[in-house]
Amino acid sequence: MLSHVFVGVSDFDRALRFYSAVMGCLGHTLRFCEPARPWAGWHSAGGQRPYFVIAHPHDGEAHQAGNGQMTAFMASSRAAVDAAHREALAQGGRCEGPPGLRPEYHAHYYGAYFRDPDGNKLAVACHEPS
Repeated sequence: MLSHVFVGVSDFDRALRFYSAVMGCLGHTLRFCEPARPWAGWHSAGGQRPYFVIAHPHDGEAHQAGNGQMTAFMASSRAAVDAAHREALAQGGRCEGPPGLRPEYHAHYYGAYFRDPDGNKLAVACHEPS
C-alpha cells in the first residue's frame, strides 16, 4: 500500500542521530544518507518498500509538525518497543504514552508513543503475544 513516508525535520543532524538510534532498536537499515541535500532514508526488512525518509521540507519553508498525524513503526517484540521508546527519549524525544498493552486496539497490541525533537508524532507497536 505505501511507497514511502516522508517526515520533515528542521535540524538534519539532530534528526539523523534521533532516527538512527530508534531505527537501530527496530532493526531497520539505513538505505541512503546525503547530508549535503540533506535527506536520509531507512528501508523495511529485505530492502523493500516502504521507505521512511527524513529531510528538510522540499518547499524550503520551515518545518511544522502536523496535528493528528502519526507514523507508526512495527516492532518484532515488546522488548524492541521498550528499547525504541527509551532510545527516543534519550535522543531528545518527548513521551506521548509509555510502553504498554493497549487492549482497546486488540488483545496483544503493545505500543509506545513519542514525538521526535521536531514534534512529529511517532509510535512503535508490536502485535505479537508476549
